[in-house]
Amino acid sequence: MLHGAGCASCAIRRVNPLFPRFTISLDLAGVNRTLTRLPDWTLLCVVLLTVAYFLLTHEGLYALDDYYYARYAHQLLAGTFHLAPDPQGLLHDPLKERYLIFGPVAVFFALFGVSILSATLWPLLATLGCAGLIWRLYRQREPVVASASMLLLGLHYFTLNLTNYLYPDNILMFWCLAGAAALLRGREPGRRAGWWGAGFALLSFAALLSKETIAYYLPFYVGVLGLDTVKRQHGRFWVAALSTGALLLAAYLSFYQYVTHDALYRLHLIEHTNEYLKDGNFLAGNRAALLARVTWQPLSFFVGAGMGLMLVLAGAAVGRSSGPTGNRQEASDRRFWLVLAGITLLLYWVGSTSLSQYNPITLLPRMTTPLLPPLALAAGFGLKRLVGRAGGPAVVAGLALLLMAAWLRSALSVVYAGPGLLVLVLGVGGNLRRWPARLAPGTPALAAGTVLVLALTLAIRPMYFMRKPSVSEHFAQDRLMRTHLKTPARGTVLVDDYLIGNYDFTYGFQVPPGLRYRRYWARDSVQLAPGQHAWLLLNRATLSNDELTRKLIRYSPDSVLSWYPRRRLVAQDGRVELYEVELSEK
Repeated sequence: MLHGAGCASCAIRRVNPLFPRFTISLDLAGVNRTLTRLPDWTLLCVVLLTVAYFLLTHEGLYALDDYYYARYAHQLLAGTFHLAPDPQGLLHDPLKERYLIFGPVAVFFALFGVSILSATLWPLLATLGCAGLIWRLYRQREPVVASASMLLLGLHYFTLNLTNYLYPDNILMFWCLAGAAALLRGREPGRRAGWWGAGFALLSFAALLSKETIAYYLPFYVGVLGLDTVKRQHGRFWVAALSTGALLLAAYLSFYQYVTHDALYRLHLIEHTNEYLKDGNFLAGNRAALLARVTWQPLSFFVGAGMGLMLVLAGAAVGRSSGPTGNRQEASDRRFWLVLAGITLLLYWVGSTSLSQYNPITLLPRMTTPLLPPLALAAGFGLKRLVGRAGGPAVVAGLALLLMAAWLRSALSVVYAGPGLLVLVLGVGGNLRRWPARLAPGTPALAAGTVLVLALTLAIRPMYFMRKPSVSEHFAQDRLMRTHLKTPARGTVLVDDYLIGNYDFTYGFQVPPGLRYRRYWARDSVQLAPGQHAWLLLNRATLSNDELTRKLIRYSPDSVLSWYPRRRLVAQDGRVELYEVELSEK
């Protein structure tokens, strides 16, 4: 076992037979130092890369979701947030009920002002919190598992990517991991079971206030409760958890009953939204795609999103530990994360987001965040097993990863090819006579080397995006607006169809009273009063962004400029230009 000294001690005893006792004690100290420090260095690596990615790749507001969450946070801070539902029943917006997404953001707005960095600080902290939780859980018990899991989760590209946006996904991921960890550790002997049970209920409730897909953990939680009940174990934990949970849920339903006259308002809102979007439902408007959605599409999606590495390594953790490589605590934790990952994966594969119609979850990377923590931890145990035993399982895992790399034939292939080659070589050569003794299966040097290769491989993709130029020029646009389009300026600012929906965010939701924002298309209907001016704000990055030009924007920078032949450049910052224009008189 990698956290023990058995294999390493035997290897060195054969090399130094004259001083076996001295050599063994030295080896034990080396093993302990190497493996104890490995999670610390890994955590530092993950934290530094995550913060660097957050700062160097930030693109500002991305879509409606993060704008709405930021607006709700500002309303909460200003005291204008209204809990009552839309009286006409026209608003299909479940985002307003996710209080632990925008609630903490309101605190950051109060501390640091309204900006895109303060708006997305909460997702960043939640992401870093996941790495910290894994470090705390397994730094001493399973250092190789801790290091591998932190890398697989923290350097997963979409984990990093979601730190930049005020979406609920990484925040939910933190609550999911914290709640599952409380369930695991709170039921251990010698714990203050009552407090742990109450904490488990509170963390699960916090997840519910963040996003509804915490429900994907419910079957596992019910299963653990049922198993403990049959075995008559952990009664104090479950009494505290169920009591606290019942009180929280009763207060929650009573709150909605008082505010909306419907205790199940949030559930009905979700169902109402599903009904509104039923044209894409797999049994209504999209029946022809159902078979693919519940068979091969999820697997193709997981591999294409870079999650195939975790799936293969988690597969290596399946089965019983044998011989000196296993112990009871390790086996219990490994089974816990494997079963949780398996049940969550199954629900992603064939489950439904609706109780009234079959509507599988959308196959988007950001939808998988509840699955990532247990899958990464199960994969961490699998990697530990592979470097501890090598042999046939390592060969199979290596070949599977190389097949994924060959199938993708893209830049993402490196995520599979690097670890795949390493594991394959380990499986084939680990038992050769000429294999270096220091890198024999089970040695700390091999574990550290494997973790290093994993870190370098996973860091390639985020490092590439950290060097790419901005696709939104959010900060340049923000600087121009705050510098030139502020009080006492008066008049109309003509902007693109993307900025028209969120320009007030730049002003902290308090637009200067003398300014009006209109679309480019409205140029012929703009009327200026005496003393007012007209400006054209042209963001060339926005107008060339593929994600926007496919659906929202149907014009180029040159065509926009051709609509305003009488113009004068006022300021330019990067690819953002501000013109003062003269509008045609009617």
